[in-house]
Amino acid sequence: MNPRNWSFRTRYLAAFVVCAALMGFALYSQYVMHLDPCPLCIFQRIAVCFMGLFFLIGGLHAPVKRGGRATYAVLVTLGGLWGIATAGRHLWLQSLPASEVPACGPGLGYLFDAFPFMKMLKLAFTGSGECAKIEPILGVPMPGWTLIWFVVLVVWALLSLRRGIR
Repeated sequence: MNPRNWSFRTRYLAAFVVCAALMGFALYSQYVMHLDPCPLCIFQRIAVCFMGLFFLIGGLHAPVKRGGRATYAVLVTLGGLWGIATAGRHLWLQSLPASEVPACGPGLGYLFDAFPFMKMLKLAFTGSGECAKIEPILGVPMPGWTLIWFVVLVVWALLSLRRGIR
């Protein structure tokens, strides 16, 4: 069962399963490990869901023509780039010295209710003290793991385009 011989459909459905597993672990870490997500964590979850949605649709549709496959790859890549940017920003906030960490701000729900969308995004990406808290899993902080998975999934989506049409 060599992944290089998998069809476009199989590759995209396998990537959807990975996205579902990542979301499952995010929920497990929230409700069982009691690691409450900060606003940047929530944006990373949205990126995983966005990618998973287009992996699922692409896998179920399984277009025969290269243009259809490229459309799904572009959509997945856009979600992945959003996730890479968010995880990178999160890791940067975590790398700040304690004296430079921003003060804890309001939760994402309050930001959505109280501010226009662009202002809410700016405030969320500015980060807060809760975003700088490091909770390592196997020695790597959570945004480090998500960054790795975003890169792997984007590369997977783009490599799926190289496969010849059956």
